[in-house]
Parts: sequence; structure tokens; C-alpha cells
Amino acid sequence: MSTSLPTPTSSKRRELFIKGVTTQGRPFRPSDWAERLAGVMAGFRPGGSGKGHGAHIGYSPYCIPTSLGNIKCVVVNEALRDLEPMAWDFVLNFARDNDLQVVDACLIGDPPPKG
Repeated sequence: MSTSLPTPTSSKRRELFIKGVTTQGRPFRPSDWAERLAGVMAGFRPGGSGKGHGAHIGYSPYCIPTSLGNIKCVVVNEALRDLEPMAWDFVLNFARDNDLQVVDACLIGDPPPKG
């Protein structure tokens, strides 16, 4: 029996943005929190954590550090919940425990090719 893993490009395009700002408007510290959180989640990826030289380098496509303007954020794809519910709960609890702003978002598909 074949089991397909959810992918970030599946029909579920919903994402959460965990912003590095508390609900009181204060910047969250340390300044590298987004990279640290995404690093913890790096093993959760399609096909598992991978093996071989360099497999530990890089972030999961389900949990990516980024910036919106000058605010550090982590983008968490809803597919993570299907892949590993405990990992999904971990990132949501991290945001809640640290009083971080969470914004519900939806990716817009790629634009149609020109021509």
C-alpha cells in the first residue's frame, strides 16, 4: 500500500505566519529566534529528514524563517499538521507561550506563464 505524504504544494495552501512581535507590540528576543525554531523543525520534510552528507543543512518546506519588512517571522505550512501533529502543536504552543502574533494566511498560486 502506498502512502502519499502531504506537500506544501498540495491543495491545502493555508499557512500561518508567526511574527517576532508580541501581542503587546514588543520585539521578540533573541534576534535569531526564527532560525532556531525553523532549525528545530528541519527534520520534518517530505520523505523524512533525509540521509547522507549535508542532509542536516536546510529548512523544512513546512517551517521557513523569513522577514516581513524588518520583522522576523516563521511561515508554517498547514501540511505539517498532517505530517506530524505533535510538530504542528509544538510551533503553535511556542507562539502562544511566547505571546507572539500569529497571522493566518493563504498562498497565492504561481502566476500563469506569459505568452
